[in-house]
Amino acid sequence: MNTALSPRKSPRQSRSTVTVAAILDATAHILVERGYAATSTNAVAERAGVSVGSLYQYFPNKDALIAALHVRHIEQMKAVIERALAKAMDATLADALSELIEGAVEAHRIEAGLHRVLELQLPGHDVSELTDSFNEVLEGRLLAVLARHRAELTVPDLKLASFVLMHSVHALIHAAVLQRPKGVSLKLATREIARMVQAYLTCPVEPA
Repeated sequence: MNTALSPRKSPRQSRSTVTVAAILDATAHILVERGYAATSTNAVAERAGVSVGSLYQYFPNKDALIAALHVRHIEQMKAVIERALAKAMDATLADALSELIEGAVEAHRIEAGLHRVLELQLPGHDVSELTDSFNEVLEGRLLAVLARHRAELTVPDLKLASFVLMHSVHALIHAAVLQRPKGVSLKLATREIARMVQAYLTCPVEPA
């Protein structure tokens, strides 16, 4: 991460941990309510109930606040997806796919309004290295899940299949959580995504 966006110091005591959490929570609320341009360190400090001086002990500027918030959001999503991956490893193919899709949907529902702002209005925001690293790990874990069910799959190249699923399903889940049409339940959309993925992985493949 860019040095200018790095926190000045990390909280080491329970009191400072609570202070930093309050600052990041306040940043999330203001960012969602007012947008990036209207988010300021003064507004965040007031919302968090701390002095601007206390805020500056941890974060040098607004962008450092948002970068730290983005990192926290990614870590929260990672925890949910990691649990889903762990369950998927010992499940049947259908159950494994359901676990993975449901886990990804649950992860994208974490502070969905904030996720929309971070992903659609402030893409990257200098946390691309962290995101890319996690995506690489996630793709490897997905590949391992598919490999356990190789005999049931018809896709010729599991690595390519993992790549296709990572990017296509991510876009679908974004749409299902953030842009779902009225009258379509998230539960039904999630089930349909899982059904589509299984169809892709097991449909007959004609010889080239």
